Amino acid sequence: MKLNFKYILFTFVLMFAINTAFAQAGKKDKIDALRVAFINKKVNFTAAESQAFWPLYNEMNDKLEVVRKTFNLQYNSKTNYDFATDKEAEAYLAAELNKKQKEFELYREYYEKFKKILPVKKVSAVRRAEDDFKKELIKIVKEN
Repeated sequence: MKLNFKYILFTFVLMFAINTAFAQAGKKDKIDALRVAFINKKVNFTAAESQAFWPLYNEMNDKLEVVRKTFNLQYNSKTNYDFATDKEAEAYLAAELNKKQKEFELYREYYEKFKKILPVKKVSAVRRAEDDFKKELIKIVKEN
């Protein structure tokens, strides 16, 4: 029963912190900090694992952001997705597939790097924790 109470308390504190993060400037930085805390809690890193993992994880996310921003420079909310020609539609699809391929390659590269510094079960736990964090964040945003 104590574990359930801890989980409920942690969830409440996390929701409050995320809610506060949305209300203040620097939302991305605050969300990133919450993500770090959430993943640390879920994966239960040792101090040495945490010290080795986070620089690699941040490096991976920086590279993923570059890939996404590069794509978004060409295709964004101002893009008319009712393409005038098949050639334009084909170019968009090729660019999107290229972005997804680069993302996949980065994930694969960094998961191999993660396995060199973490037990494979913790690498898997990181992936699950990322998904859980996204779900929790979406849930909180929807509630607000």
